[in-house]
Amino acid sequence: MSAGHVTPLRAAEQTEQPPGGAPPAPPARPEPRQPVGLRRWAADLATGARFAVGGGRESWTRTLLTAVGVGLGVALLLVAAAVPHIVSARDDRTSARSYTNGFSSNVKPGPNTVRLGFGSTTFRGSDITGLLLAPDGDRPALPPGVDRIPATGEMVVSPALKKLLADGDNKLLRERLDYKIVGTIGDEGLAGPAELFYYAGVGPDAVEGAGNRLDHWGDNSPKQEQEQELDPVLLMLIVVGCVVLLLPVAIFIATAVRFGGERRDRRLAALRLVGADSRMTRRIAAGEALVGSLLGLVVGTGIFLLVRQFIDGVAVFGTSVFSSDVQPSAAITTLIMVAVPTCAVVVTQIALRSITIEPLGVVRNTAPKPRRLWWRLLFPVLGLALLLPRLSSGTGSSDGDMYQVAAGAVLMLVGITALLPWLVEAVVKRFGGGPVPWQLATRRLQLSSGAASRAVSGITVAVAGAIAITMLFAAAESDNTTSTGQDPTRADVVAYIPVDTGAQARDAIAQYTGTKGVRDALGVTEGMVSDPNSKAKAPGDIPVQSVMVGDCRTLKELARIGDCRDGDVFVTKPAEFDDKDTYFTQPGATVNLNFDEDYNPSRSKPLLWTIPKSTPVVDLKKDPRGSEHSGILATPGALDIADLDEPSVQMMLRLDPKVPDAIEYARNTAARLSSQPDTYELQSTKQSDEFRTIKRGLFIGASATLLLIGASMIVSMLEQLRERKKLLSVLVAFGTRRATLGWSVLWQTAIPVVLGLALSVAGGIALGAILLKMVDEPIAVDWASVTTMTGIGAGVILLVTLVSMGPLWRMMRPEGLRTE
Repeated sequence: MSAGHVTPLRAAEQTEQPPGGAPPAPPARPEPRQPVGLRRWAADLATGARFAVGGGRESWTRTLLTAVGVGLGVALLLVAAAVPHIVSARDDRTSARSYTNGFSSNVKPGPNTVRLGFGSTTFRGSDITGLLLAPDGDRPALPPGVDRIPATGEMVVSPALKKLLADGDNKLLRERLDYKIVGTIGDEGLAGPAELFYYAGVGPDAVEGAGNRLDHWGDNSPKQEQEQELDPVLLMLIVVGCVVLLLPVAIFIATAVRFGGERRDRRLAALRLVGADSRMTRRIAAGEALVGSLLGLVVGTGIFLLVRQFIDGVAVFGTSVFSSDVQPSAAITTLIMVAVPTCAVVVTQIALRSITIEPLGVVRNTAPKPRRLWWRLLFPVLGLALLLPRLSSGTGSSDGDMYQVAAGAVLMLVGITALLPWLVEAVVKRFGGGPVPWQLATRRLQLSSGAASRAVSGITVAVAGAIAITMLFAAAESDNTTSTGQDPTRADVVAYIPVDTGAQARDAIAQYTGTKGVRDALGVTEGMVSDPNSKAKAPGDIPVQSVMVGDCRTLKELARIGDCRDGDVFVTKPAEFDDKDTYFTQPGATVNLNFDEDYNPSRSKPLLWTIPKSTPVVDLKKDPRGSEHSGILATPGALDIADLDEPSVQMMLRLDPKVPDAIEYARNTAARLSSQPDTYELQSTKQSDEFRTIKRGLFIGASATLLLIGASMIVSMLEQLRERKKLLSVLVAFGTRRATLGWSVLWQTAIPVVLGLALSVAGGIALGAILLKMVDEPIAVDWASVTTMTGIGAGVILLVTLVSMGPLWRMMRPEGLRTE
């Protein structure tokens, strides 16, 4: 690197050295301590406050940047403090509209009872919950948010569903929900503003299961009975997730209060020149930090109120929140309002311990003392001391156990942050020659690496925590994912349609066969038969078996059938059962096809049918949805569907992937055939509701934290560029190319990033391994997830760096040499 480039850089750095380039003077004898009264403290703090807001453009710019940085963190902390109330209010509303307590076949019809059916569906990946209501009297029980039960053919809908139905692109959904909208459901009847929900009025005959009625709404059981103990892995996931999401916020707040530290130190040196002692300068610095943090509280509160105002229109991963629910806990809010200014003052005082402010300048050693490692290692050691005892005793579910785990995780992650400046300094001091941008970057890091390390410390903690969470996620997903037994390779969709007659069954199969987007449709009609020779006294004790009627191609999906043609009958039964009373459907046996109005076998009016003696007994075979059908398998030529009493049609559909919305056409066909269709896609696995809820919550929190990380890093980067504005202008004035300076800034960011991410990977894997052992899970590293998390962290930093190129270009002008 040429001397022309080195000299300005060193000249700029020497502004923080004693005049004349002399080595720093030996430390003076400690100043005698004088008792300081409350009035002196107040005066010094007020002086610092005046410097923060009245010290010219540089001062209020620094204060504004600090307020924005702190405010972003405060806003997220206030949102986090509101989560308990959000969850509680949501649960209260869903419990108030619950029908499980009052829904029973034992409820007798009365003026306040309602027959209840289910019309839930899915449209383009969004779940729509629907309840069909048929009141028995003139004073039916009303669900929350509804002032009357809609009449037959009418429905009341949530505002979000009304908006969805009004969209011109959703013609398929309007065809499916073919009811007249006569009102909207109030907020008290919805889980969230974006929930898709409706109540539809139907006739009594449209509700399947005529005996199922309710006489009141709401789940009044104690919450202790409703709550179930979480799996230890899921509980660990929640605890660590909260730590990982909130710890970067605290780090960013601590970083923001140190904005403009070098300029502040030079101002304090000027105060020493006019008679202030070192302790007075520390109190003045505390006053400056206090003003920035208090303004940050105001900014953060404003951002929080602004976000809450518009949160009704936002849905993240299908979850939405009413703005009225976003109410932070009073205790936690008070703690935030006290902790943030306290943190600002403490961080400022700790930062001032590393320098000596003298009347003639700020003394920073030309060759800085190496950063001490021992106290940085205390954090992970203490974290391990808290976590390792839980390896033998498990996590437990008490508050003390969870606090211990949370504290251990916090200390481990804080240790990663504390180690980063030491690691950056230890690595960069070994760098020597190279291209000019590289030398500019490494020299800057060698002289002052603290700001660069602080800028990436938040993303370092976030990535380390994310890696630990992904390791826990993998274990939790394995434990909470079970096989459904379904085979999506044999059918994409299964639909059940209740029918009354054989003609309806044939029509249903024909309609599905002709549905747009259905490549192949197999339909089987299912009914029940009973044993007419049973000696059981009560009709409900008479053995019954299923009978399936379909063509040969369909029956081969249900049993291992060889040759088959129309007119054939087959009998199946589980191989491990030989009970002839239960499995009375033997070749040559006579069965009863008729049932009474209570769906018990009819003895007074039996409809007998004899199974041919030549009927072969075939082995069972699971159908595409994983079920086995023991009983009778008959082709239409052997048994007329019209003889079955209240049959249902089961359709197994293969969809054409080239047809958009093929499954929506299939669902519309089901809706035309029945008011309560049961249509679902086949999936080989399913996840527990608890795991999916926790996963959704963590993803929402991670999204908010990533937004904070990006916004805070942009603010931090702008502050660093502002600090180096004069230095950059000097280099440009001496002929340094802008591209050279741009690359130097990129290298100054890249080096701490690479080291920070390496530290994140090591720390995250170590923390994840300990947490897995605590929940007695095998240690396994999902390297794909580790790579993804690391890539996301690097991507966020790269994006922030690119965004800062515009301000950097504007700062690299000779006009930057001007000063106030």
